[in-house]
Amino acid sequence: MPAVIVLADVAKVYPMADEEVQALRGVDVTINQGEYVAVVGPSGSGKSTMMNVIGCLDRPSRGSYHLSGVDVSRMTENELADVRNLRIGFVFQTFNLLPRLSAYENVELPLIYQGLSSKVRRQRVADRLRQVGLLDRQKHRPPELSGGQRQRVAVARALVTEPAILLADEPTGNLDQKTGQEILALFAELHRSGQTIVLVTHAPEIAERAQRVIEIRDGVITADRPGRGDA
Repeated sequence: MPAVIVLADVAKVYPMADEEVQALRGVDVTINQGEYVAVVGPSGSGKSTMMNVIGCLDRPSRGSYHLSGVDVSRMTENELADVRNLRIGFVFQTFNLLPRLSAYENVELPLIYQGLSSKVRRQRVADRLRQVGLLDRQKHRPPELSGGQRQRVAVARALVTEPAILLADEPTGNLDQKTGQEILALFAELHRSGQTIVLVTHAPEIAERAQRVIEIRDGVITADRPGRGDA
């Protein structure tokens, strides 16, 4: 399968008062289309920085990042914003839904920003809400939904632009264990359908359910191995 993500000798340094903090120290990673990869590490390991680089939220201090064959590490801020909107679907621990909008409207919003026609938007939104099992809740606002349902809406919103990668940051962090397992099962379904997924977590038991596990510590990859892949 073609490579979707290629990080080559990526380092990230943050200036802090009189010193510099090296969050990443020469990371090399290739993730192919259709892979389900978990990035796991303790707090301060560099996993969040790695996620920010992959999500085009931050630039490497050194090295390069190619997304679907394009070197995004050299792009302007406006170009990076387009990449984030079109090529990357984000799922966050806190859902980040707009409470005054319905589930349908939350999922539709990225397509409005893209300027797509109402006909295309209706079809795309319906398809994604159906995919996450919430088509019958499309008129409900986030406060009227459970935590698991809100996360499903967030997943549908992330997928509606048909992104190259789905990037999930601690997606079960605000959910109880049962609901968290349901979200992980949804990710497994998406993986089986061909979606490329990168899941960032501090929990080894969650990481193990991915197809591949990348362990990071002190800004260095310490292991890159198969997961159980039984999510």
